[in-house]
Parts: sequence; structure tokens; C-alpha cells
Amino acid sequence: MNNTAQLRLPAQMIDSTEGTAKLLLVKAKAQVGFVPNMYAGMANSPGLLETYLLGYQRFRDESGFTPVEQEVVLLTINRFHGCTYCMAAHSMIADKMSKVPADVLQALRTGEPIRDARLAALSEFTTIMVEQRGNPTTEEFEAFIAAGYSDRDVLEIVLAIAVKTISNYSNHVLHTEVDAAFQAYAWEPRSVATV
Repeated sequence: MNNTAQLRLPAQMIDSTEGTAKLLLVKAKAQVGFVPNMYAGMANSPGLLETYLLGYQRFRDESGFTPVEQEVVLLTINRFHGCTYCMAAHSMIADKMSKVPADVLQALRTGEPIRDARLAALSEFTTIMVEQRGNPTTEEFEAFIAAGYSDRDVLEIVLAIAVKTISNYSNHVLHTEVDAAFQAYAWEPRSVATV
């Protein structure tokens, strides 16, 4: 049972809002084909939605990570935070758009080990960065570099953590319902493997 407080803000749609929020929702609908429930909730704070969308796009366009690596980072953060909405949405994106191998996607959804050593190192370091609030040890950092990543990649993970913290935390307090487009990838925190 979810005991997280629920905000009493209405979902915002294109015809129920104005200004920056309206422009962002119009753009989202043009790009995605519909206004995702997450955006409708976040639009109650236009600055929040705009910051999320800008950071997310920068991560997608400029991080230097492949689409598969991007999903590894994003799904690792979503699973750590227990965000049912983002796990469903990014599982669909990972499967249909980013072409994440099925075994890697399954491992990301359940918390099982990833067999691909490089992707496993990326997921492990992302978890370290979230768990330790951006304070990896020198040994953890060197293991990440030894897996073929760079110093800059650490900063791109920080960007992803910032962006996903915005969406994950917003979804928690808004109790965002998973859109029909993502329902086939529904996920619950109990799906996480215990260590």
C-alpha cells in the first residue's frame, strides 16, 4: 500500500493551462502524439516541467551515451527510486525505441545482474552515484573508468540523476497513473530483486 502523500493538483491539459505550461504541453503532444500523464501533473509547476524537459533532451542529445546506455542509466535510477510510472515508460522506450536487449531490460527491471560487463559497470556506477549522493570512492570511480567510461560520463550520470529525480519524485507525490501507451510494461517496486 502506498502511504506517500498525494498532492491535490489537477492534471493540466492544453486547454486548461496557459503560458509556458501550455507551450510545453503543445510541444509534447506534437512530439509524443499525446500529453503523457506525467507532463500533465508536472505542468502545475511550469518551471519544473521545463527544467525536466530541457535536461532530459540534453541527456538524450549530448551525453555521448548510446541509446542502450542511456536506458541503462535512466532505468537504474528509476528502479532505485521505485518510480512505477518511469519504469513503465522507459521500459517501453528501451524495448521499442532504444532496442535494449531483452535480457538487459529484464535485469534492469528486476535488479538481477546484467550479463554484459560494460553495461553492468554502467548500472552499478549509476547506483553508486545515487546511493552515495554523488560520492563514489576512488576505487569505485577507477572501476568505472576501467570498464571503458570517461570522467565526463560521470557528469552525464549526474545530469540523468537530476532529471530522473525531478520526474520520479513528482510522480511519487502526484501518484501519476501510467498511460495506456505504457501499460504493457507496468512495474511495481516489489519486482526489485533483494540483495
